[in-house]
Amino acid sequence: MNEMRDILLHALVTTLYFIALINPVSKVSVLAVLSSQHERRALMRVIAKASLAAAGILLGSMIFGDFILRYVFRVELHSLRLAGGAILCWVGFHALRKGIFFEQDTQCRFEEIAVVPLACPMIAGPATIAACTTLPAREGLLVSVIAVALAITVNHLAMVFSRQISGILRRFNLLGALVRLTGLIVMTIGTQMTLDGISEWQVHGLP
Repeated sequence: MNEMRDILLHALVTTLYFIALINPVSKVSVLAVLSSQHERRALMRVIAKASLAAAGILLGSMIFGDFILRYVFRVELHSLRLAGGAILCWVGFHALRKGIFFEQDTQCRFEEIAVVPLACPMIAGPATIAACTTLPAREGLLVSVIAVALAITVNHLAMVFSRQISGILRRFNLLGALVRLTGLIVMTIGTQMTLDGISEWQVHGLP
């Protein structure tokens, strides 16, 4: 009983961590605009495709990422943490400064955004992939899989109801402030990932 409770507690905490990394607010602000420009059925297809693609990327990274990095690309995990943290810092800084997470390429067809950039890098970004690759060693594969599945589900629901959520936030003039606040949180997580990568490098990477 206690073991099951501990698993659920770890899964909940890890889920919140992944939700912060995936950052549903960034998708709400983007898809709220797109929902007014395209039919709902087409939008739902794009959202479903993006969620499935992101789930495949993240679960694949969780199961095979460590092996591929170490034995195929000869890359240590602390290097991945450093790269993911640096990119996350930049994304958070961009949102904090401009109040937006993503600027859509006007030359890109609507159907093409499902995989790039919506699934990757907006859902399965470098920092989230880095977390999926490194977390199972600390939390266990079961907890990590449950956390990622729940986080993607929460993000999927946020994307489905992005127009309604955006409408409520805009009504109270909260969307811009929430984007910037989320950007600060994302930037902080990126900084911590970078520091963790440096610490691991000092312990394992130095001769």
